[in-house]
Amino acid sequence: MFVLSVLLLIAAVVLFLVGRGRTAGGWRLGAALSAVGGVLAGVFACVVVVSAYEVGVPVTFGRVGTPLVSGIHFKSPFTDVTSFSTRPVDLDLYDKDVVEVRSSQGGVLYADVTIKWAVVPAKAVELYRLAGSEEAIQERLVLPDSREIIRNVFAKHTSEEGYASAREQIGSEIEDLIKERLAPRGIDITAVNLRKVKPSDKLQEQIDKKIQQEQATERAVEASRTAKAEADRKRIEAEGIARANKIIERSLSDKVLYNQCLEAYKEAAKANPVYAVPCGTDSGGTPVIVNSGKN
Repeated sequence: MFVLSVLLLIAAVVLFLVGRGRTAGGWRLGAALSAVGGVLAGVFACVVVVSAYEVGVPVTFGRVGTPLVSGIHFKSPFTDVTSFSTRPVDLDLYDKDVVEVRSSQGGVLYADVTIKWAVVPAKAVELYRLAGSEEAIQERLVLPDSREIIRNVFAKHTSEEGYASAREQIGSEIEDLIKERLAPRGIDITAVNLRKVKPSDKLQEQIDKKIQQEQATERAVEASRTAKAEADRKRIEAEGIARANKIIERSLSDKVLYNQCLEAYKEAAKANPVYAVPCGTDSGGTPVIVNSGKN
């Protein structure tokens, strides 16, 4: 803008000198317009507007000045102002930028992470010296440090913890470490969202095999438990029968047996004209054949 202002003022002087010896008024009008344009361009070159939620870093001949807050500021025409947004910026690490990590067991996982970061206005000068622009801050500071920390945290946990049981804990560890690393540089980490952790194909095969083995083990244990329960049931049943037989053996006498034989004789006599008396009629208890049709 300042260069444009100088060129317009030079053009105004040339037009004025050329048109001074001429009667036509077009040259003078052109000189006046060029002069006005040069003055306006010079004014704009000395004014900078810092938008809301931004901070400006002025640099004059390589010397960095005090950060400029939101509003209108006057500066030297030789001063360049680099603006940094103070609003949170999303760094999405997914798809082709997904973070490949390894667990403590060596398994490969893929972590989708979103990191929200913002420039601390008071640290804008330090960030300008470190990176030079807002895009460079993300590419040179936030991205590489975040990837390194994510890999280091996952390396302390097993594969199962990484994709299932300890995801929340891992996300908190990552957020704390990234904040600790980037805060001294003037970068405020507002949130770290560990959105998804996916095992690699090889690791997924290992997980499936492990699950199948665990299921087979559970089935074997259940079968063993069932067989043991059945054996215990049969043992208890056999012991009960044995105890019952002993009780019966102790309670039976010759008279009792003879009485049962008589009861059986009565039942047989009702249906069969010829029958065997199971206990006999003699003292030895020898069975005899009885014909009920004869007296």
